[in-house]
Amino acid sequence: MADRRPFPPFGPLRAFDAFGRTRGIRRAAEWLQIDHAVVSRHLRALEKWAGVPLLDRAGGGLTEAGRIYHDRIATALDEIARATEALRAGDLPQLSVWCVPGFAFHWLVRRLGSFRTEYPDIDLLLRPTDARARFWSDGVDADIRYQIDGKPHESQPGIRQAELARPPVFPVASPDFMRRAGPIRTVGDLLSQPLLAEEDSSEWLTWLARQGVAAPSMIPAARLWHAHLVLASAREGQGVALANPFLLEDDLRNGTLVRVGPPGAPFDGVAIGAYTLLIPENSWERPALVRLRSWLTHVAGAFADAPVGPRES
Repeated sequence: MADRRPFPPFGPLRAFDAFGRTRGIRRAAEWLQIDHAVVSRHLRALEKWAGVPLLDRAGGGLTEAGRIYHDRIATALDEIARATEALRAGDLPQLSVWCVPGFAFHWLVRRLGSFRTEYPDIDLLLRPTDARARFWSDGVDADIRYQIDGKPHESQPGIRQAELARPPVFPVASPDFMRRAGPIRTVGDLLSQPLLAEEDSSEWLTWLARQGVAAPSMIPAARLWHAHLVLASAREGQGVALANPFLLEDDLRNGTLVRVGPPGAPFDGVAIGAYTLLIPENSWERPALVRLRSWLTHVAGAFADAPVGPRES
């Protein structure tokens, strides 16, 4: 007996699924790693096969029928992917994780041993990078970013996020710099000091505003792009850096950097952003990513709740 179930052609179905998840023909093409013209042909072919308009070409999304159909077929395709991953369980599930370099270098890398001990069946590949992952083309499973409050971020449809920690941010400098700098009694006094930054002044401006100091604009004494370069410059006595406990664990303990402020009463830390884990929505419940998300949330949360190192300046 012939199979009379109305299965659509698989190529057009995958193109439609990709379009529904990414909300764009070019983004769908990047995800599938095919030409965007092929995606367009597949979408037209599926609509012709179904006899129903699936794309709202005026609005740039899906029609009501297309949305309902996509919700159902996306679930089915995700189940096929999970079943295939389980079938191939003889191979270690691999996770490709991108991460903002400062967090990776100063905090995450030294804790990955405990992750591997707890989950020896997961092969985790960590890539520190300033670039935000384009999940549909980079083959990335998860991305960890530090997102400053109020600063616009490039949004990607179909991406979910989990906040890992909102650490307090405060200024630090080397003991030698503090001896040479003279009294720094108010937050406003910092504006007369050499302030070190990453790529721009946005972090400093946000922090100063949270402290009640109006600074419409400022030019950092040095822009060093990476957090670990900013901290290296601060250790050499070249100025004042803004940082948080995830970046300062060793420096505060060893005294190579100290918190800035009046003697015995350094300036309070304020949260101005959050370390955030980003994962494609269709992979959110993938078992290996659930384990990674749970582990990161627990370990980062416990660290953020711990006392912040010495407060002396």
